[in-house]
Amino acid sequence: MFASVLIANRGEIACRIARSAARLGLRTIAVYSQADAGALHVRQCDEAHPIGPAPAAESYLVIDRLIEVARKSGAQCIHPGYGLLSENAEFAEACAAAGIVFIGPPPSAIRAMGLKDRAKALMEKAGVPVVPGYHGERQEPAFLKQKAYEIGYPLLIKAVAGGGGKGMRRVDKHAEFEAALEAAQREAVSSFGDARVLIEKYISAPRHIELQIFADGHGNAIHLNERDCSLQRRHQKVIEEAPAPGMSAELRAAMGEAAVKAALAVGYAGAGTVEFIADGSKGLRPDGYWFMEMNTRLQVEHPVTEAITGLDLVEWQFRVAAGERLPLTQDRVPLRGHAVEARIYAEDPARGFLPSTGTLLALQFPGGVRVDTGVEQGSAITPYYDPMIAKMIAHAPTREAALDGLASALERTIAAGPHTNLALLAALCRAEEFRAGQFDTSFIERNMATLGGGSADYAAAAFGAAELLARDMVRIKRSLGRAADVPASPWDATDGFQLSSARALRLPILVDGAPLQAEVKYGPGGAAVAVDGVAAALDATAIPAADAIHVLRQGRQTVVRRADPGSGDLDHASGDGQIRAPMHGKVLVLLVADGERVKKGQRLAIIEAMKMEHALTAPRDGRVAGIAVAAGMQVAESAKLMTIEAIDE
Repeated sequence: MFASVLIANRGEIACRIARSAARLGLRTIAVYSQADAGALHVRQCDEAHPIGPAPAAESYLVIDRLIEVARKSGAQCIHPGYGLLSENAEFAEACAAAGIVFIGPPPSAIRAMGLKDRAKALMEKAGVPVVPGYHGERQEPAFLKQKAYEIGYPLLIKAVAGGGGKGMRRVDKHAEFEAALEAAQREAVSSFGDARVLIEKYISAPRHIELQIFADGHGNAIHLNERDCSLQRRHQKVIEEAPAPGMSAELRAAMGEAAVKAALAVGYAGAGTVEFIADGSKGLRPDGYWFMEMNTRLQVEHPVTEAITGLDLVEWQFRVAAGERLPLTQDRVPLRGHAVEARIYAEDPARGFLPSTGTLLALQFPGGVRVDTGVEQGSAITPYYDPMIAKMIAHAPTREAALDGLASALERTIAAGPHTNLALLAALCRAEEFRAGQFDTSFIERNMATLGGGSADYAAAAFGAAELLARDMVRIKRSLGRAADVPASPWDATDGFQLSSARALRLPILVDGAPLQAEVKYGPGGAAVAVDGVAAALDATAIPAADAIHVLRQGRQTVVRRADPGSGDLDHASGDGQIRAPMHGKVLVLLVADGERVKKGQRLAIIEAMKMEHALTAPRDGRVAGIAVAAGMQVAESAKLMTIEAIDE
């Protein structure tokens, strides 16, 4: 076994690797960018070294710098985690050239499976079923558009070097192809440095089923059962489970055999995942699945496999890389109970899953579940990296019990500051169709209206308004030199006594930025607060901030502030065509110029944040005026970018 490991990654996966490495007796070496100087993974490792500025392209993706740190620190091996350089053959080769073991497959296997077009050609040759589409070398837009017409819509454009939903676009109409292709290529270059794409037929009612495979350097390869990763948003997984609902032992064996065949075809070693797309319209069946891609690394969702097998996959990675044989044969691989994982993201589901940045004012996880995280209370969610806060994993004898346990834990999690998807995740775990096994990769998109989060939580808003009033009372008493919790005179009493009718007032507030009014009525028991006739919640938690109260209720955050009627952003409030940045990010492209006429819905600009693109569109017909940004600029959330003025005909 190795004596030391450099972990060439960040966040929760760096912490996860460090735990197993420490248990095996390895000295753990972290690297960090300027943005991660105080990060949890830096403090959990035995030593840590700076590698550059915040952008990953200037730090975590600089191969020479990582190799230099590994040499100076005496690291015997490098674990790349997932994402970043984990599937980069050049990085694996640089490690070998420096005499450092790369914890992963050989460069030849990474190259064979790292590019989707080559991987599909290889699988066709090996007799593994492949999704129909165009996987060739030609990349001229006109040629690709013709191929798309021949394949038929709907279809998917995918980055050849892609993964994690980046560089992927679904296209439903021929007229939409060119814009989707441009967006996919831009995102592919940004994320992977490779603009090439392939085109695939979109499978009806698709289920995303993947097989965890493991191979050693002695010619042995097995699978460790399957995972279902069909619950996705923006082509990225949010809930994964093992085993897959509706999977038979016979189909598992067939898909597992195909996955192992794929691994052996490329001379694989280490952990990998062979991903299939299945037609779920008639249930999982032997003639209804196709090879999609192979990830030549550990997956984000590996904990559900660990839960049902009782194995430590990171430990297996170290042992295989050290030359050991696989510790199990296929017939001895366990499958115990059911496990479900939810990815907790800093994002706003009510606003199209826009990433959310800021400081975590509070972060507490309940017991009874596994939590993998790379942040803590006080950590900052920045625009530079993936917005994942944590992964939460529940394991139980049955799927129903696992989903119940996960939903309860999600609802009891306290996370304040950036928006999160906690409430959505809990609602998914409780959704009747999902629990009945009736779902596919479009389930979230189809059911957003019933999954909640679209309208304001008035009970939470009223609770927040009551907390603001209570805080005001404390401040008043302190300013008068009186104890905050003891009335100092009859005038401090809260029994509502007065000579006329019962006291009442209306308090202007902002609820998640929207103006509302809280009704406050004073009685013998003090103040009773309601918003839109809904009384203050009794099951909420208040997290105070400098100018707001963050109210947490059933996994959802509601931010309540006092509204100042004499100030505010009148341009924004009047809805007169102001175009604002929906989040912190970088302006990739300006698609219009000052004075240009635009139509409602026309794309105006594209902003990139946390590795994803977001298009801004015109709210109405009009003329562009006052462009305040340029391509390449970093912008803050809510910053004014331009105005769409009305045109007097």
